[in-house]
Amino acid sequence: MRPRRLRTVFGLTLLTVFQLAVSQLSVSQLTAEVRTLTILHTNDLHSRLTPLANHHGGFANLATVIRDQQKGCTDCILLNAGDLAQGSPVSTIYKAAPVFEIANLFGFDAFTLGNHDFDYGWQQTRNFIQMSKYPMVSANVVDAQNHTLTPQPWLILKVNGLRVGIIGAMTDNLRYLTTTALLGEWHTTPVVETVRRYVTELRPQTDLIVVLAHIGPEEEKAFLAEPNVPVIVSGHLHNGMDHAQTTPDHILVRVKGYGEQLGRLELKVDTATKSVTSFTWKPILIDADTTKPAPDVAALVKVWEDKVAEVVDHPLATAKRQLPKAEVRTLLEQAMIQASGADFAFMNSGGVRDILPQGQLLVRHVWNIMPFDNRVSWGVFKGRDLPDIIKKDRQIDPEKDYKLAVPDFVAANQEAPDTLHTKGLKFEGDSGLLRDALETLIRNRKVIE
Repeated sequence: MRPRRLRTVFGLTLLTVFQLAVSQLSVSQLTAEVRTLTILHTNDLHSRLTPLANHHGGFANLATVIRDQQKGCTDCILLNAGDLAQGSPVSTIYKAAPVFEIANLFGFDAFTLGNHDFDYGWQQTRNFIQMSKYPMVSANVVDAQNHTLTPQPWLILKVNGLRVGIIGAMTDNLRYLTTTALLGEWHTTPVVETVRRYVTELRPQTDLIVVLAHIGPEEEKAFLAEPNVPVIVSGHLHNGMDHAQTTPDHILVRVKGYGEQLGRLELKVDTATKSVTSFTWKPILIDADTTKPAPDVAALVKVWEDKVAEVVDHPLATAKRQLPKAEVRTLLEQAMIQASGADFAFMNSGGVRDILPQGQLLVRHVWNIMPFDNRVSWGVFKGRDLPDIIKKDRQIDPEKDYKLAVPDFVAANQEAPDTLHTKGLKFEGDSGLLRDALETLIRNRKVIE
């Protein structure tokens, strides 16, 4: 009789376990559902507090559009993909601290660092982190002990019943986009590999993972092939996009820099598969002519713009037409030659930060073009030792001495993709600030044809 009873008990136990499993499966099926999420996003604001020459942007106008988009939105989060610093006189003169103060009024839910957020040294970057009233995340900017610069590499936002994991990411090219002196011991670990590791850690705790990344085009492509990374909100490239980049498993979005656009990404998220079932995305133009500036932001912008006006809002010259960045680059090279007496000059295209507008030119326009405190460095080299990019299309005597002038950033980053593609050249001469050299050139010409 005993074995029969054991069989009965064992059978009942199996039945109970089966019923419990079915019950749990039913609960799981009921709790797994499709929920909505709206991501508003900006990138590369670059301290452009006031509208651009094309009447787009301005922090106060951007704030208005953000708040309009948030009205009645119960599933909205606001993200920024880096490079808030650098690009205007307020940023240059006050090392971007006022810009981060003003940005607190936007109400970001998460922010990742960009390369230009290091332009005033890593200590100032740490100050930005401390003064910001929103969380900053960056997974792969670390010190020698592998501690992240930001307090956390990722965070989880809870919105509309969703657990949204936000992982911050920085381009692997950071070392080429700044200098060793500004970075100190901080450096990047491989961006895709690092994010992959955190995705493994974060995925069980979340319903959706968003990579908030300041990365280049090749890195964007890499993330579009990376599993379990359904949404990438990108920055670093300033040109925006007309349509989201997609694969069957990924969505990547990015808007124009300098505050010209705000992105709105509306998602439907399947919490069972942790994936996006459908989406819509659009870039929203920040039109200064039709947007009423947010009073609180406009008031704070005015405080700081009034302070720098005494320095930069002085007449300089007249431009008969608008000069695009390619022609401004030539002006900068001419300014370096004039300042140093060099035979040749080289300006990296990434260092040209603005056009030269048509009409009355102010000192401010020079600061907008060259917000960096780059100096004119020069060295004397045999013709045979000049970089190929300098020798191209020129008659060079290999035994003759030539003076070459470059920004000190280029001198320190000779191997970088946007510079000389060489190494070992010693630029020991200094002819002052490049910004001053450009101002002198334009002032002396009086009229820019």
